[in-house]
Amino acid sequence: MKRAIVLLSGGLDSTVTLAYAISKGYEVIPLTFVYGQKHQRELKSAREVVEYYKLRNHVIFNLESKIFSSSALVSSSLQIPEKKSTDEIGGGIPSTYVPARNIIFLSIAAGLCETEMADAIFIGANAVDFSGYPDCRPEFFDAFRKVLEVGTKRGVEGKPPELETPILLLTKAEIVKLGKSLGAPLHLTWSCYRGTEKACGRCDSCLLRLKGFREAGFEDEIEYEVKK
Repeated sequence: MKRAIVLLSGGLDSTVTLAYAISKGYEVIPLTFVYGQKHQRELKSAREVVEYYKLRNHVIFNLESKIFSSSALVSSSLQIPEKKSTDEIGGGIPSTYVPARNIIFLSIAAGLCETEMADAIFIGANAVDFSGYPDCRPEFFDAFRKVLEVGTKRGVEGKPPELETPILLLTKAEIVKLGKSLGAPLHLTWSCYRGTEKACGRCDSCLLRLKGFREAGFEDEIEYEVKK
């Protein structure tokens, strides 16, 4: 059976990506990062998704350090920005950008991929309904594929691991529809930048998620403080 490392944050996009990899016949090894986030709510969701699929070998990698401290998702001195609607999202790189996150995450995934003799790395990055992060663009992933070709043992032997980005060019509504069609446990996922008991409904991630469910014609089953 083919084997894949799947980056799993516990959010909507990564969970749908995990479900997609499973649907393609891969034996998946979920890889979750703790990198100093202000809350651990998403990590709880990642564990619940792993339990839902009865997966073994869930790798939780601790990266807590000062390298991400300029991000509002990490720094206690920076506030999570709020928006009134998705129309206000974009137009620059927001304070929630985590410096070089996908470069670091994918590098660790590449090492784990070689150790586990896996055939592919799956990441749930999205370049359509996103907040302007530079490491979520197609050209970034094209460049990293080249890194895998020249910077891994398997790569220089002519069989680099595949870097799969199945939802990269999908809208959030299309991601929701895909997740529903795959039977992904979307009710277990967490997208909010805050770790409160209910999702805030005001941050970029909540607004994009709610818009996606609404346009897909489904009710989002998680609870919100405010639903816009």
